[in-house]
Amino acid sequence: MELYLDTGNIDEIREIASWGILSGVTTNPTLLSREKGDYKEILKEICNIVKGPVSGEVISMDAESMVKEAQELAKISEHIVIKVPLTVEGIKAISQLSKMGIKTNATLVFSPNQALLAARAGADYVSPFVGRMEDIGHKAESFVKDIITIFKNYNFKTKIIFASVRHPKHVLQAALWGVDIATIPYNVFKKLPSHPMTDIGLKKFLEDWEKR
Repeated sequence: MELYLDTGNIDEIREIASWGILSGVTTNPTLLSREKGDYKEILKEICNIVKGPVSGEVISMDAESMVKEAQELAKISEHIVIKVPLTVEGIKAISQLSKMGIKTNATLVFSPNQALLAARAGADYVSPFVGRMEDIGHKAESFVKDIITIFKNYNFKTKIIFASVRHPKHVLQAALWGVDIATIPYNVFKKLPSHPMTDIGLKKFLEDWEKR
């Protein structure tokens, strides 16, 4: 499973990238609005750090404008992936961009049917928002597993990004379910290597070594 960082913060990206396990980055208008500077320059710097898929989202509402916006974003780097909301206009845009060879990530996906439409339109990635589904009391397991099954049934090449991660258990679930990618917020990423027994064991090893 590939691990992406869900952030627009350059310092966070540099830190996690230094671990040597980061495959890509996802951003959205909310994340980029928190950062200082031109958003296109921020995306360019992220691409230079990660050298892997970096999702930047369109903010237009109609397909024609989405495509124009996507074409401008795609000029930033070969690593840019265009996030497009899963609406009728978004499906139209994904279909057109796919024909142009511009990679897309269908975002704000909350049903297997939406994921199916995105894959049929030629999306390279589809992002089911697991955490947000659970926030409103829906169980996400069947929702995600149904997408996995549909994609396998028809040999879709579209990769599934487990999005809206809330805690480390979500990362475990993504891996157990066989999701292609988990995109993880910085605060959750930092928790993944930690375990109290690791700390206790290391402390004991060092104490014993000092006694020698």
